[in-house]
Amino acid sequence: MEQQNKTEISTPDCCPLCGGMSGFFVKDKRRSYYRCQSCLLVFVASVDHLDESTEKAVYDQHQNDPSDIGYRLFLNRLFQPLSSRLPPEKHGLDFGSGPGPTLSLMFSEVGHDMTIYDHYYAKDSRVWQKTYDFISTTEVVEHLYHPRFELERLWSHLSSGGLLGVMTKMVRDVDAFSRWHYKNDPTHVCFYAPQTFMWLADHWGAQLEFIGDDVVIFAKA
Repeated sequence: MEQQNKTEISTPDCCPLCGGMSGFFVKDKRRSYYRCQSCLLVFVASVDHLDESTEKAVYDQHQNDPSDIGYRLFLNRLFQPLSSRLPPEKHGLDFGSGPGPTLSLMFSEVGHDMTIYDHYYAKDSRVWQKTYDFISTTEVVEHLYHPRFELERLWSHLSSGGLLGVMTKMVRDVDAFSRWHYKNDPTHVCFYAPQTFMWLADHWGAQLEFIGDDVVIFAKA
């Protein structure tokens, strides 16, 4: 029995974002969660990641309709603060646009030239041949199996002076996390604390602004 407990709380060596050492954080009925000791990212070990076909089957159930006013209001939590900080007629990338691209349409409606990218629904490698004045990513970073690679790629394709807007729910403490419905989605594998975004800003030499409970905007120097 003692050996079984040791197995349950065994920890991956490295954080998938900063490479720091991790420790056991909490366990529920389906998965164990680990927290980086450096950037405070909470993450699921790769053994509990879904395969691509199973993951896509979950995403196929999403009904993201650009004509849905409620969905637009939800996206407005990132759209409004990001668009208010942009000069007119900029070129943007919506990363993780999903099966019903809507945020990109909202930016297009106010005069910005938009490109979309999604691993399952709009996977076009040509988007990585350009740089962008701004990049938006709503309810995406929690799905990333390789957050260091994906976030570094986004940052490298952001123009000098550009803005990266991220919307995701944030980790507060272990008690709240234990009761958190957000962790129960099997496609959610990375959970960011405010300190995680502070680490990223320091790593990039970026200015960071927190907006509400679930939006951050990075400004590239």
